[in-house]
Amino acid sequence: MGLRAKFNLIMVLVYLTGMAGLGFVSYEVLQRNAQEEILHIAEVMMESATSIRGYTVDEIRPLLNAQLAHEFLPQTVPAYAARRNIERLRKNYPSYTYKEATLNPTNPASRATDWESTIVDYFRSNSEEKKLIGVRKTATGPSLYVARPIQVKAQSCLECHGERRAAPATMVAQYGEANGFGWKLEEIVGSQIVSIPMSVSLERAQGTLWTFLIAASAIFLIVIGVLNILLHHVVIKPVRQMSNIAHAVSMGELEVPEYKPIGNDEVASLAESFNRMRRSLVNAMKILDE
Repeated sequence: MGLRAKFNLIMVLVYLTGMAGLGFVSYEVLQRNAQEEILHIAEVMMESATSIRGYTVDEIRPLLNAQLAHEFLPQTVPAYAARRNIERLRKNYPSYTYKEATLNPTNPASRATDWESTIVDYFRSNSEEKKLIGVRKTATGPSLYVARPIQVKAQSCLECHGERRAAPATMVAQYGEANGFGWKLEEIVGSQIVSIPMSVSLERAQGTLWTFLIAASAIFLIVIGVLNILLHHVVIKPVRQMSNIAHAVSMGELEVPEYKPIGNDEVASLAESFNRMRRSLVNAMKILDE
């Protein structure tokens, strides 16, 4: 096996080892960044819904309280305001979801599904927990969710959800009297849940990984090409020329020109030593001939 073949074999082994390590590290980093990006979006959605709830309670409800005796206005309900706000957002991001999943809701649309009930039960069993982050499998792939407990902290909540007889008649007339009552102060009745699919961000991370690996491979191949050119001109070509001269001298061709070294590197030093040895050999052969 020639020197060039040995050199390229070693470089290929280095390339494969390096790309395997680089790919593994890059994959882990990009996957983590993708999850952090999704989590950040979910947190922003959650804060947006929470802000709308607070705005509704502090600024909208006081303006419409007087009309509730004549007509129930869902715009005064924090959950309704948050849901409507997110629905507008979902026109551009239909795969993002927000729900105030409740075990005993006034509006049947807010009733918790099985997996949402599991989250609510978790908060009810771990009242000190204020946030839950997880990933669940869906028909379209993995989906990251962020959940926060919905806890009855204000007496004003019980005006609509406490005793049935104390609830506004207009609300009962609109939603019925079967659901949404019997809540207790400090009770965890549901959970705010933001769910965002991970497929888009993960596919983007996968694409970035392949782009990075292809770019790294291209750079490596360019480096290998440059090194091969340098290896040829700096090492292989001079050594081959000295080898040809040595072969000619050994076959009796004593008038073969000496190799002219270029530069002051190790190969040039070897060439000078080779030329001295060649001259000594030629002189010795001439003496023997005489």
